[in-house]
Amino acid sequence: MILGMSLSTFTTLHVVISLIGIATGVVCLLAMVGSRLPTGVTATFLLTTVATSVTGFFFPNLKIGPPVIFGVVSLAVLIPVLLALYQYHLTGPWRWIYIAGAAFALYLNSVVGVVQAFQKLAFLKPLAPTQSEPPFLLAQTLVLVIIVGLTILALRRFRPAAA
Repeated sequence: MILGMSLSTFTTLHVVISLIGIATGVVCLLAMVGSRLPTGVTATFLLTTVATSVTGFFFPNLKIGPPVIFGVVSLAVLIPVLLALYQYHLTGPWRWIYIAGAAFALYLNSVVGVVQAFQKLAFLKPLAPTQSEPPFLLAQTLVLVIIVGLTILALRRFRPAAA
């Protein structure tokens, strides 16, 4: 039992939170490319991204490894992102700190999403059983290229009138 839930239920909740974080993160990054700041979607992205990392620490038999490191790094990145948006209202350098940090948090969640997809989805698992095969590497490369490309565009275009 984790927080009063079976491991299966908790895992499902964690996955749903993660998927909401990824989906809303994509929407936020695309909005930044269009110089928009959708407040509700942004708050949902930040909340679910923090929740994804925090809930990840509740799994049993947690050892120091990539999942824990990703969770710690994500939370460390999200602190200045939250400050940039809610304390400093994206003024001065806080604008690019917010963009880069939010995009990096989205990237971290997306990397874990790809790893989990190749581990858990029956139609993907045979394509990359050791996660070193070309389909896995291609998927991770596409995630990186897309997020980096959109981040560069957002850094150039995102100029919110007021945060």
